[in-house]
Amino acid sequence: QMKWRLQEGRGEAVYQIGVEDNGMLVGLSEEEMRASLKTLHRLAEKVGADITILREREVDCDSDVSRKIAEVLIRKVPDDQQFLDLRVAVLGNVDSGKSTLLGVLTQGELDNGRGRARLNLFRHLHEIQTGRTSSISFEILGFNSKGEVVNYSESRTAEEICESASKMITFIDLAGHHKYLKTTIFGLTSYCPDFAMLVVSANTGIAGTTREHLGLAMALKVPIFIVISKVDLCTRATVERTVRQLERVLKQPGCNKVPMVVSSTDDAVTAAQQFAQSPSITPIFTLSSVSGESLDLLKVFFNIIPPLSNSKEQEELMQQLTEFQVKIPLTRYSLWSYSGICREGDHLVVGPTDSGQFHQLTVGSIQRNRSACRVLRAGQAATLALGNFDRSLLRKGMVMVSPEMDPTICWMFEAEIVLLFHAKTFHKGFQVTVHIGNVRQTATVEAVYGKEELRTGEKAVVLFKFIKHPEYLKVGAKILFREGVTKGIGHVTKLLPIVEYQPS
Repeated sequence: QMKWRLQEGRGEAVYQIGVEDNGMLVGLSEEEMRASLKTLHRLAEKVGADITILREREVDCDSDVSRKIAEVLIRKVPDDQQFLDLRVAVLGNVDSGKSTLLGVLTQGELDNGRGRARLNLFRHLHEIQTGRTSSISFEILGFNSKGEVVNYSESRTAEEICESASKMITFIDLAGHHKYLKTTIFGLTSYCPDFAMLVVSANTGIAGTTREHLGLAMALKVPIFIVISKVDLCTRATVERTVRQLERVLKQPGCNKVPMVVSSTDDAVTAAQQFAQSPSITPIFTLSSVSGESLDLLKVFFNIIPPLSNSKEQEELMQQLTEFQVKIPLTRYSLWSYSGICREGDHLVVGPTDSGQFHQLTVGSIQRNRSACRVLRAGQAATLALGNFDRSLLRKGMVMVSPEMDPTICWMFEAEIVLLFHAKTFHKGFQVTVHIGNVRQTATVEAVYGKEELRTGEKAVVLFKFIKHPEYLKVGAKILFREGVTKGIGHVTKLLPIVEYQPS
C-alpha cells in the first residue's frame, strides 16, 4: 500500500497516525505512537524511503492518558531516478523583493538590505545597475528525502543539488516592470508553471502591476499563493493593513479566493495540503529576506506541497508521441516537454518555419537544471544540443515533434474570447498581440461572429489571422491577447489548417 501511495504521489505521501478511516481523531498513547512510528519506519526502509514527522498534536479525550495524533511525510527518490520537479512562477510589482527572496532561498544567505542576495540571479549588466529584472531566469531549491533544504550554501553546482535532492522547486523569476509585461506573459504561458507566487511589498501594498499579475495567473488558472516581503521595514500595523488590503481583493467577486494567513509551522503544513486540494485557498506568508523572519514557514510549505498531476496522468502523457515547445534558441535550445519521451540520438522534426515547413534534426546531449540527463519525459524542461543544425532557422514559438506526428499549422484560427478591458469597441480589423503557449505574435481580427463589435465584458467567437508566419496550435489551448490597455482571454475552438487556406 505504501509503495502504491508513493507511486501515486510521484515519490511522496503524507500519513496521518491516530486518525480513523472516517476522519475521527481518536489519538494514540505515547507507547502506541512510538510503536506505530517504528512500524512506519520499517515499512519505509523496505521501499527505500525516509520519514519526517511534520507535526504532532494532542487530542481532547475523556481519559487521563494524553493521546496524540501525528502527520508524517514519507519521501523517496522515484524508481526511475527522476526527482519530483515543481515549477513556481514568481510574480509581483517592480521592487517588491522577488529576486532578493529567490536569492535568499537558493543561496542560503540572508540579504544585507541593499540587494546583495539578488546579484547571483541577474544575467545582464543593466539589471545589476538598475536592480530590476528584465529577463526570465531560473533558480532551483532542492529538498532531500528527509525534508532538509538543499541549496548553494552547501552545494557548489546545480549538478550537486540535483544529485542530493528528491524534490526540486524550479523558480521562474519574471519581470515586475510594466515595460517587460510581454516577457512576463511569455513566462507564464509557455513554461506551464504548477503554481504562482505573488510577492507584495509590505510597505507599498497592492501597487503597480500587482493586480495585473494576479489577474494573469487567474486567467491562466494557475493556483496562486502570496508572500508579503519587507516586513522588517515597517510596523506591525502597516503589515496588517497590507494583509487586509489583499484579503479584500481576494474576496472580490472576480477572484472568489479564500485567504489563509500562515503564522506557524502548523499553518504552513495545513496550507500546503489544502492549497493542492482546493484552487480557491490562497495562503498568505509575511516574511523578511533581511531578518529571515518566517522564512522557514515558506520552506516548510515548499517541502510539503504535492504535485498537481498524479502518476497516471504522467504515464498517459508519456505514452503519446514526442512534442516539445522551443523557448530560447541559443547555442543550446531551451525546451519544455509537452508529451512523450526523448533520448539522446532521437530523430525529430522542428518547425514551422516562416514558410510553414518542418526540418529534421538529431538530439545531441540533454541537460536538466544544468546537469546531464539521458531521458527527457513529459512535463519536464531541459536544454538540448542539436549537433550541426542551422541555428538561424529556430525561433521562439516553434515545436519539436516526432516525425510520425502530423502537426497542424495554420495562419488562421477561431477562438472563443472574453474581452476583459477595452477603451472603445473591439471589431474587425483590430490588431492584438496573441499569446498561446510559447507562441507570441501579432494577429488581426478577421471576423467577430454574430456581432458587429465587442465591448468590455462581452463574449464572442472571433477569427484571428497571424501577420508574420504560420504557427502550430492545438484546439483547446488557452489564449491571452493584449494591445495597449486592451486585454482579453479565451481558448482556441477551431483551426483553419494551411491546406484549406493559403495566404495571398
